[in-house]
Amino acid sequence: MAQLQQQQQQRLISNRPISLLNRNGLLLLLFLTLFVILGVLLPLTKSPLFLFPNTTSSSSISPSSSSLPSISDWRDYSLDQAAKFVAKNETVIVCAVSYPFLPFLNNWLISISRQKHQEKVLVIAEDYATLYKVNEKWPGHAVLIPPALDPQSAHKFGSQGFYNLTSRRPQHLLNILELGYNVMYNDVDMVWLQDPFDYLQGSHDVYFMDDMIAIKPLNHSHDIPPLSRTGVTYVCSCMIFLRSTDGAKLLMKKWVEEIQAQPWNNTEAKKPHDQPAFNRALHKTKNQVDAYLLPQSAFPSGGLYFKNETWVNETMGKHVIVHNNYIIGYDKKMKRFQDYHLWLVDDHALESPLGILKIYQEPNTTEVKNQRKIVRKQRKNRGKKQRLP
Repeated sequence: MAQLQQQQQQRLISNRPISLLNRNGLLLLLFLTLFVILGVLLPLTKSPLFLFPNTTSSSSISPSSSSLPSISDWRDYSLDQAAKFVAKNETVIVCAVSYPFLPFLNNWLISISRQKHQEKVLVIAEDYATLYKVNEKWPGHAVLIPPALDPQSAHKFGSQGFYNLTSRRPQHLLNILELGYNVMYNDVDMVWLQDPFDYLQGSHDVYFMDDMIAIKPLNHSHDIPPLSRTGVTYVCSCMIFLRSTDGAKLLMKKWVEEIQAQPWNNTEAKKPHDQPAFNRALHKTKNQVDAYLLPQSAFPSGGLYFKNETWVNETMGKHVIVHNNYIIGYDKKMKRFQDYHLWLVDDHALESPLGILKIYQEPNTTEVKNQRKIVRKQRKNRGKKQRLP
């Protein structure tokens, strides 16, 4: 009898369903969870964007996240990875920046954010300080393509450092085109007042703006401007849109060749920047490249916008991008923006993906020397007064 009861009890136990709440059930659940996690994460380690916790939207990445890459990761971050991360609708917006110009970058980003295009922006950092600062505040939106430049010399117009910075531009753009993306390049001393993509009509290879201050009719030609009597044109290399076409790639390759043909140590070549080489490349490839000159009323040069109030009033409401050129000097550029209410950083920094930036600026050597002279003169004068009877 006892043996029969024991057999019935064993059958009841064997037929009892496994509960997830008992010890065996919990172990099974943990094992299945671990298996799923490994099955999902291991393939991702082969992805070029495994640096980031979420690759669907850069806005979802929190700067305070503990899973963000380390400094060594950003050094290894490639252009391929960065372009894939920021591209939207197969398009990337690019600028090249050295550390002293971070306030201008922030100002430019505020204006782009107002047009809802900030997520396409890729900052090509020309020094490691810029790379780390931008990615600290806005992870994944800055990349450095070696070699890094001297941040203090690269922003002085007319210097070899400035030429070294701008002369790298066509190769950066060509690399992005060859990755299969359309690319818009901007200098960061620009402000967007409207959406420039609304003006990229047709399917041309390249779009650009004129750098002349002479007023054109509103219905002016959109062809490459003819050569002047001195054999030059003044198309601006400050704002360029390129489609990923064979024509655009050809133009960039020719631009690189024109720069290499006149290196900085060629004293006969007057070239404070890369723009003359861009103009030569445009004319030498005009039969192979479909080029489009953007309307002057929408994309004026700084020499026209800031110096011809009558023209500005006549074309009010048409301006799309304003370029703060035709003026030399960091402080002068900033003051001009302030005078025309285009310096947005002071009151609207939180509209930028970078937010409020705390930037260390090395003191200006000339200013330091002048201050020392003043101090020595004051001490000398105090000494003379003390010796008076």
